[in-house]
Amino acid sequence: MREPRATAQLRGVDLHFSRGKRSVLSGATLGFGAGEIVALLGANGAGKSTLFRLLLGFLTASSGEVRLDGAPLASLSRREIAKRVAYVPQGHVTPFPYTVREVVTLGRLPETGLLRAPRAEDREIVESVIARLGIERLIDRPYTEISGGERQLTLIARALAQGARLLVMDEPATGLDYGYQLRLMRHLSDLSADGHGVLVSTHHPEQAMQLATRIAILNEGRIEADGAPQAVVTADRISRLYGVEVAVFDDPFGARRLAPVAGRNGRAEG
Repeated sequence: MREPRATAQLRGVDLHFSRGKRSVLSGATLGFGAGEIVALLGANGAGKSTLFRLLLGFLTASSGEVRLDGAPLASLSRREIAKRVAYVPQGHVTPFPYTVREVVTLGRLPETGLLRAPRAEDREIVESVIARLGIERLIDRPYTEISGGERQLTLIARALAQGARLLVMDEPATGLDYGYQLRLMRHLSDLSADGHGVLVSTHHPEQAMQLATRIAILNEGRIEADGAPQAVVTADRISRLYGVEVAVFDDPFGARRLAPVAGRNGRAEG
């Protein structure tokens, strides 16, 4: 598999986007690069998916600019972008019973195009990323018949098969049981250690603090905070973001935790 280069970076600056008369983003700036895991927090409807689609070039901002490795994203072809950035969607299920091997092989399309059949090199890459994600036993299983956690690992394998150095993941832990959430976090940490960059949206501040090297918070169309996890995740900020009063504390093992604050009736609120 192609070695990630240390210069990989995707960055959107002062992005504005509206749907009809409703402003979704009003000057959002966010970027990430090789070796980073950046977690994006925001309430439902904050515009996280819209921001991701702008960064990937699926939508066009009304103003602002997205740059990939220093070049304007608009100046690059879809094929050039796909070789550098891979998107892992939330809860994707294909309507066709492709095998896991076939789904992962689709990640080679930026290299092979639609007309060239996969070669020995492509097959080796596919088998390598499948082994890396620990899903060899699923390789000939229909993608439509495996669990949600197994599908998520398959989609990550497909992204890696592209050879992309940067991964954009839209709430990848949604619907996963506790075991698969932990496996997912371990795989993302390993990818970051290998020099990949990861941008991931989540509704779980505690997971973000355990996983991310940086946390960004999207609120009212802007990135209101972006920095080290312990500096960004404060009780006041999370309480305002999600509309529920919480306390932030360190557990005996040194991990940062959140807990709802008890209401006047003695029960936890929210």
